[in-house]
Formats: sequence, C-alpha cells, structure tokens
Amino acid sequence: MLSKSAARTFFIVGTGLCSLAFVLLTIDTLKRVPEQTGADKLTPEAVRGKHLFDESNCMGCHTILGEGAYYAPELTRVFSRRGPEFIGAMLRDPEAMYPGRRRMQKYDFTDEQINDFIAFFKWVDQMDLNGFPADPPLASQAGPAQASSGGAPEIFGQMCVACHAVGGRGGVVGPALDGVGTRYDAAYLKRWVSDPQAVRPGTTMPKLPLSDEQLESVVNYLATLKD
Repeated sequence: MLSKSAARTFFIVGTGLCSLAFVLLTIDTLKRVPEQTGADKLTPEAVRGKHLFDESNCMGCHTILGEGAYYAPELTRVFSRRGPEFIGAMLRDPEAMYPGRRRMQKYDFTDEQINDFIAFFKWVDQMDLNGFPADPPLASQAGPAQASSGGAPEIFGQMCVACHAVGGRGGVVGPALDGVGTRYDAAYLKRWVSDPQAVRPGTTMPKLPLSDEQLESVVNYLATLKD
C-alpha cells in the first residue's frame, strides 16, 4: 500500500507523462493533417463548394467526415461511390432522380455551383482518413462509380448501378439487368431509358439527364447483356 507521499508522487508523475503523451500525439496529428487531407489539392472550386455546403446546411441531413446528421446518406466517399454525373443530377433535381421517394430540397443551384460541389466532394474523397468510413456490410454488392467491367460505359457505372445490378453487383431498387438485351431490342431500350414515363406511366424510374452520346452508349451496352 502506497504512502500519501508516494501516492502523490505517482499521481503527479503519471499525470505529467499522460499530458506529455497527449501533447506529442497532438503535434504529430497536426503535422500529418496537410498531407493526409491533400491540402495542396484544395482548389478554389473545392473551397467554394465547402462554403456552399455550409451555407445550404447540408449537414442538417447528411454526415461528412463523421460530422452532421444521420437522416440522409453519408457523403465522405460519395464521389467514388456515385461519381460526378450522379452527384450533378441529384443536385439539379433530387425528386426527378427518385420519383416519389426523395425528400431532398431542390436548391436550384447553377451549373457552376454544382461543379464546385463536385470539386469539394472529390477533394474530401481523396483524403487519407485511416480507413474511415468503413465499407458497409453490403459494399461487395455495390457497383463501382467508375464501372468498366464487361465494357460498361462510365455513365452506366455512375447512374444506373445506383438502382440496378449486373452480375450481382449494383443496387436492388430496380430489377437486375442481366439478360435485358435478350428480352428487349435496342429500339425499346432506347425509348425506355430516354423517357421511362412515356413507356410505362407511373414507373419509379427517373428520366435520366443523359446526352445523346451517353444515351447511345448505355443502350448499346444494355443490348449486349444477353442470357
């Protein structure tokens, strides 16, 4: 059993060592911050995007870098998870992307503001966060934002796999697209992708904001998905 003087000495020395360790670890962390956050890659667009993110109170619903609400999807890795095309489409008209399902406010951002948002999300996505956030349990089923396997066009990997799966990878909101090229011809697929409501009124599939070139690439790819 320690005497009073020994206990006092133990307390003082222990507190001092712990305080010193805390200070040293803090200094080490601060030294790592510029490199791990990619401070040299912080562009004016990304800075403006961060200000827009704050001014629009996005953290009132979303979480990013561990901070914010948990009502809406986590956004730390949204750039690699969804890609710039999907992000842009969601910011332009959330309801159009998920008819009857999304409650995200339409802010009427300009194209420049949307590009700033995308630059900000890209910068955050490239941070070295020591494994944070962890991949969700179903991550193995999710399709990559920059899909390229099987000849899939990049736009397909960003927009379509959010809801549809191919080869067991992708979303489960819509039907899997394996064999869709056998069930439907290219003309039908083009009508469906370009304006789903015109083919089947009331469908929950959105009219995707695709250019003519992107539409052709998606349709050509879907036509190759045969049983």
